Amino acid sequence: MLKMVIAKPLYRPLKLEILYYLSIRIKLSSNEKQYYLNLKKGYEGEREFASWLKDLSDNYIILYDVLLEHNNSLFQIDALVLTPTIVYLFEIKNYEGDFYIESDIWYTSTGNEIKNPILQLRRCESALRSFLQSCGYTLPINSHVVFTNSEFALFQAPRNQPIILPAQRNRFIKDLNMNAPHSKNYTLAKQFMSAHLQQSPYNLAPKFDYNSLKKGIICATCGAFLSPTKNVQFVCEHCGHKEKIDTSILRSIREFEILFPNKKITTNIIYNWCKIIYSKKTIRRILSKNYMIVGHGKAAHYVPK
Repeated sequence: MLKMVIAKPLYRPLKLEILYYLSIRIKLSSNEKQYYLNLKKGYEGEREFASWLKDLSDNYIILYDVLLEHNNSLFQIDALVLTPTIVYLFEIKNYEGDFYIESDIWYTSTGNEIKNPILQLRRCESALRSFLQSCGYTLPINSHVVFTNSEFALFQAPRNQPIILPAQRNRFIKDLNMNAPHSKNYTLAKQFMSAHLQQSPYNLAPKFDYNSLKKGIICATCGAFLSPTKNVQFVCEHCGHKEKIDTSILRSIREFEILFPNKKITTNIIYNWCKIIYSKKTIRRILSKNYMIVGHGKAAHYVPK
């Protein structure tokens, strides 16, 4: 049996990576911290949904986190499943706790009103339909709001709502597999990939500069700052995670690249960034092995190979 194709895999969003590193190296405001936590929770929900779809078979094509601009408007799609005859659209929510609905208004268990995810889904579906028509397609769209958290409960929900609850996971996958297509819609998948925006024009990350960030190497597992060592590996004093020094330094260089894409990578700046490495020769060796040197003397810097 053929396995489904993931045309656009799920990756941790760049803005989430940036906020993760900033949350360790500077003090975020309460709004920034909440924004970061919301992004993190949303991504965890998307990862959970991706684990659901790994059991799909045959000729489905999956795309995660598609950002499109159409009719001068941006819209984000959490997940698409494509076939030659139908498009499945999924809005993913990682809500936790008890929620209820009264007169089409959604509330938390404490009575706080929240955005109606069904209305969000309908807006996204409308934008997607318009986009498909502009590409020459009149395919039907089967859309659902998917709640991935096992601790989520919804009360007083009207019947026949486009909702998939955690308890319906197995039945949902079984139904998809029973209706698996006989061919793949590569053409449409390529059009989505071509139209996808790599980065949102709206950057909501807090402003920061190199001098304002705490320097050092952070643990790959828990994010705590590592202590200097003369051994061949670091051992995190907080969680006990072990990692070779070379691996830790290379990871820190890549973190630097994410936070400062316009800064030149030099031995001195990475030495200062890592802070706890005793010898610049170690930094230079790792840079020379993994990057390509450009220029000479004071103008020398490293770029990806």
